[in-house]
Amino acid sequence: MAQTFSPRSILLCVVFLFSTNVLAISAVLGIDLGTEYIKATLVKPGIPLEIVLTKDSRRKETSAVAFKPSQNAPKSGSYPERAYGSDAIALAARFPGDVYPNLKTLLGLTTDDAIVKEYAARHPDLQLESHKTRGTVAFKSKATANEEPWLVEELLAMELQSIQRNAEALAGSDSSVRSVVITVPPFYTIEEKRAVELAAELVGLKVLSLISDGLAVGLNYATSRTFPNINEGGKPEYHMVFDMGAGSAKATILRFQGRTVKDIGKFNKTVQEVQVVGSGWDRTLGGDALNYLIVDDMISKFVESPAAKKASVTADKVRGHGRAMAKLVKDAERLRHILSANVDTGSSFEGLYDESDFKYKITRADFEKLAEAHAERVGAAVQKALDVAELDIKQLDSIILHGGSSRTPFVQKQLEKFAGADKLRSNVNSDEAAVFGAAFRAAEISPSFRVKEIRISDGAFYPAGMRWNNPQDKPQQQRLWTERSLLGAAPKEVTFTNYEDFPVRFYQQVPSTDGTIVEKETKAFMTKNLTASVASLVEKGCTHPDIHFKVKLRLSTENGEVEVDKASVECEAEVQEKEGSVMDGVKNLFGFGKNKDQQPLKDGEEGTEDASTTASTETAATSFDSSTASTTTVSSSTSAESAESSPVPKKKQLVVIPVDYVLEKAGIPSLPKADLTKAKERIKAFEASDKSRRMREEALNQLEGFTYKVRDLLDTESFVAASTPEERAKLEKKASEASEWLYDDGADAPRDALKSKLKGLKDLVSPVERRIEEAQKRPELIKSLRSSLGQTTTFIDTIKQKIAEADAYMSSLSASFTSTSEASSVTSAPSREAGDFDGLEDDETTTATTTTAVEDRAPTPPVYTLDDLKEITDLSKSVIDWLEEKLAEQEKLPETADPVLLAKDLIEKTKKLEKAGMDLAMKSVKAFDKTKKKSSSSKKSSKTKAKKSTTKTGSDGAEPTIEAKDGENYIKLGEDGKGLTMEEMEEIIKRMAKEQQNKDEPKKKHDEL
Repeated sequence: MAQTFSPRSILLCVVFLFSTNVLAISAVLGIDLGTEYIKATLVKPGIPLEIVLTKDSRRKETSAVAFKPSQNAPKSGSYPERAYGSDAIALAARFPGDVYPNLKTLLGLTTDDAIVKEYAARHPDLQLESHKTRGTVAFKSKATANEEPWLVEELLAMELQSIQRNAEALAGSDSSVRSVVITVPPFYTIEEKRAVELAAELVGLKVLSLISDGLAVGLNYATSRTFPNINEGGKPEYHMVFDMGAGSAKATILRFQGRTVKDIGKFNKTVQEVQVVGSGWDRTLGGDALNYLIVDDMISKFVESPAAKKASVTADKVRGHGRAMAKLVKDAERLRHILSANVDTGSSFEGLYDESDFKYKITRADFEKLAEAHAERVGAAVQKALDVAELDIKQLDSIILHGGSSRTPFVQKQLEKFAGADKLRSNVNSDEAAVFGAAFRAAEISPSFRVKEIRISDGAFYPAGMRWNNPQDKPQQQRLWTERSLLGAAPKEVTFTNYEDFPVRFYQQVPSTDGTIVEKETKAFMTKNLTASVASLVEKGCTHPDIHFKVKLRLSTENGEVEVDKASVECEAEVQEKEGSVMDGVKNLFGFGKNKDQQPLKDGEEGTEDASTTASTETAATSFDSSTASTTTVSSSTSAESAESSPVPKKKQLVVIPVDYVLEKAGIPSLPKADLTKAKERIKAFEASDKSRRMREEALNQLEGFTYKVRDLLDTESFVAASTPEERAKLEKKASEASEWLYDDGADAPRDALKSKLKGLKDLVSPVERRIEEAQKRPELIKSLRSSLGQTTTFIDTIKQKIAEADAYMSSLSASFTSTSEASSVTSAPSREAGDFDGLEDDETTTATTTTAVEDRAPTPPVYTLDDLKEITDLSKSVIDWLEEKLAEQEKLPETADPVLLAKDLIEKTKKLEKAGMDLAMKSVKAFDKTKKKSSSSKKSSKTKAKKSTTKTGSDGAEPTIEAKDGENYIKLGEDGKGLTMEEMEEIIKRMAKEQQNKDEPKKKHDEL
């Protein structure tokens, strides 16, 4: 029989799956993808906005990846060692053809682009190729000669994967990082944004959104500020973010304002808004361009040096030498950084080219003279942003500086000259504001976090439009968005006059390096059933001039891509009104019919109406169902008569038919599905190779370290004392063999062989180390066990003594009561004839006083019985016998023998004793609590009975009740997480006895009265 599931079970399964997905994206990552450096910030419950450190504990990672060629020829299916960040740059001088820096500048560009050609000229040893289907940049590596060229997206994906590993290490072993928000420059086209998304997809990262650099900085700026509310008459603030990094300079003008919006229910709330209103940039003005000014100056001075002239060195030869260029570029950046704080600096190179040495000096004045042309370009980017935003420099509240190159002195001088020194601000972290803004955006999008509500609007940055052919097959073109348009704004509705299926091509207008505007296609739109939909409307009476095909378009908030919200064809057609619907019947039933049914009666109809009304009333009084049927019949007949008398009227109604369509990416061809899968598998195989290599290196280091440890152990007194000469000789021989093997065949040995060697050494060392450890721990553990035994014995003896005292006391008390009762019976005989004051004699008072004195000498009532002590007594005896036996055996053994009295056994016996004592103590506490509850319930039922019961307690032989004081910690059980000790148990019993004695004091005073 097939198993069935209830709807509730199915719903629970769906909720569980959904909650699993939410947990999977609970950790999100913000990535600032810079030209020279990559920075990342993790957001996780318990870890708010934490910078992801590199393996060297740095807050930023150099944007570079390198393949370290193996000493032997590469094998098919094997991959070389990879290095990232500063480790990769350090290899540039040795392996300039396998180090790939600053890949961000190449994303989404074809090999014939001027920027790509300049990159190839700066890195002459890199084998740059064009991808066979896409035409974009790919690199052929010498270290992976058997592999196909690596796409620039694949290399960037490796860098993102390294960042992801570091983030997961920070998040913890139980967390995975899969969702990211990545910053991109405002000048990135759709193709370049797609390249970033492709790189993330190759390593399994989901891009929640892309965000422009300037907006990310502005978002971080807004997280700790509140801006004027425009609903209350406040004026928006305008700030410019000037971001100059290694690759480019960007100026983004942002509008900051508050707004009151509708909240849940009838409440309102104030949110902060950050909008991009204009942006300008220079794609090639950055730190790299300034570095190459110094590099060119170095080369020109080097070729003029006597050593270079003697070797006939030319500038072209130096620029074509990969190792020489790597050295110069690395040192040029260092010199530029020094010149930001110093007036001069220098450097020296040994064997720079053809064994020629070179010394170089430069001053800040010389550097600024070299950069005069670049300084003028700073103002051009700022002016472009102001022109797009239609603002004047005086309308800006401040200029926020961001990016490492913005700290260059001549850059700040140019900004001060353009806007004035009072507008420059350094009120954000110029290195990390963008990455914090990206992480905040990731937390805002993720359902796992709740953050301050800041509504952002990124810019389109490029004009965009569409092209199509009209019904006369004439090309048509229309601009839809300008460079000021906002992503995610209200959709634009476009009306077409085409009546047959046709394509539409969307494009971006991008300026080229020579200043001309290039229309780069981004999306292709194609209708599927437009022809059939128009034909359907014609059948309904529409004419072609009245038929309109409308499409709603918008720019995606996540990446700026064109999206279609709705596509439909419509016209106004005459449609007959529907008669006799269910709703009309209900309306007629309750007298809310159409207007014609509500007209006044004609002459001669009044009597009929009255009769009908009387009949309906009488019918309703007898049967409601009959009345309903009668009314329906009359209504139906009336409708039939009206239908025969006049035709059904028609009315004009808007008829809308949805149109099916296909929206595909255009421009640079997408990576075919087979190639995409192959790229993912290749990166996974590379990662698996790296992981295997890391584990092998770890095993190698462990084995090498253990051989050194063995040498030290053989000279340690404790190790020598606990081992035999034969064991030491065998260990020394094996360690020597392993050490020699490591420097011979073991250097390239697999991980399993290394682990096997390590295990062989540990098998010899471990028994001796256990003997040493046991010998060190044993005395203290024996002392602890003996102490527990002593306490247990004392406790048992004390309880037995109290039980014996209590038994003796009860026997004497019984005899005393017997003699007292006999005396009372003899004395009370003549009391019948006594006077009114005979009962006040001292006989009873004396008896009561005597009884009270006996009670004062009463011992504490026993809490336990002899049966309760049997288990702990037997356990204590067995532990004592076992300890004596094992001690005797251990004393007979030499230090080099394996011990028989083990630490784990001593700990186990001690715990057993403590547990038995704890169980016994808890038994008394439970009995005490039970008695207390009975006493409390009796007090609630009757105050008088409770007082009498308290007065008689002790004199009638009942067990005393003890109440814990509310204001005191009367009994504290295991406050430190451990069991009760013997002293604590004795203290509990003493306190119980003392409490009983305090309760007996009022009785004694009452008796004495």
